[in-house]
Amino acid sequence: MVNTNIKLRFKPVSHSWVALHPQPKGVIQFIAGAFFGTFGPMLFYRYLLQCLFEQGYTIILLPFNFSFNHYVEAGFLMREQYEILPELVRMASVEGYDYEAYLDDKNFSWIGHSLGCKYISLLEGFTALPPEPQDREKFIRNLLSHTSDESQIKSVIADINILYDELKQKIVEVRKLIYTYVGQEIKINSVFIKGQVSILLAPAIADTGSAIRPQFLADIIDKLGWGVKPTVEETHNLIKDSGLFNIMGLVCFKSDNIAKLTCEWFTNILKKPPQEFLQTLEGGHLKPLGIQLGKYVINLFDKPLIESVQERNRGFEHHVIQLFEKLK
Repeated sequence: MVNTNIKLRFKPVSHSWVALHPQPKGVIQFIAGAFFGTFGPMLFYRYLLQCLFEQGYTIILLPFNFSFNHYVEAGFLMREQYEILPELVRMASVEGYDYEAYLDDKNFSWIGHSLGCKYISLLEGFTALPPEPQDREKFIRNLLSHTSDESQIKSVIADINILYDELKQKIVEVRKLIYTYVGQEIKINSVFIKGQVSILLAPAIADTGSAIRPQFLADIIDKLGWGVKPTVEETHNLIKDSGLFNIMGLVCFKSDNIAKLTCEWFTNILKKPPQEFLQTLEGGHLKPLGIQLGKYVINLFDKPLIESVQERNRGFEHHVIQLFEKLK
């Protein structure tokens, strides 16, 4: 199934961790779940990342801070992509590795787990934002008019306008840097992630109550305007209104109560993805975690605790890789 001769080695680049493949078919940008994405994703998701790397992909682990303002964090992740892009080309050329795959942003893909999937969904939703500021304002107002007050709407408009302008400037810088490094042009098809494949593993688009207990405390935080932004409803509306999410794969788990509602929303309400890009597998919410020790994969957070490499591949990684190849 995999080429096991190459080892997964991460190096820090900007705020992220990068494992360069010598002959990459493309890049997988991985955003983990809340706790595991903040503390050592390269350890907790080691076996999955190794399998993806061995399929011929450079892996980028994108971090995020614990925050209730997911607009800001999604913006940080997008800026981070443009920080890392020229570095990939530079590092590959220094190492004598292939870098052709980095010269077209359609070779960049996203895999998220749990909360990480919300950030990917926001970035894809932002892809639908109109290029003109007045049209963008109208789009955001339509999106938030039933769920946010005027000051909140104005704040989101201001933040997104700043982000949009910043990213356009970053694209200019990226083009210059890459041309300086290797004398070649890069093809950037969209300010955000249009045309980039994504796979959502046990997506959890949740509200303040999922992060704060007891519920009455979460309700107070929401009333004060300090709760999770965008809300579940606003995120759903952004996904629907974007008209995108056509090259997305979805993996849900039968014993997963955390992602259950989000999985049901995608399949029953949004009616995406089509059946061929949907997998429902055995396991719980933390099935994607796991470390290989010899011929076994150990996952302290899901059952079974220990599986042979073959059983684990049959139950999870094989499905993710197949899904990825279909979407590509």
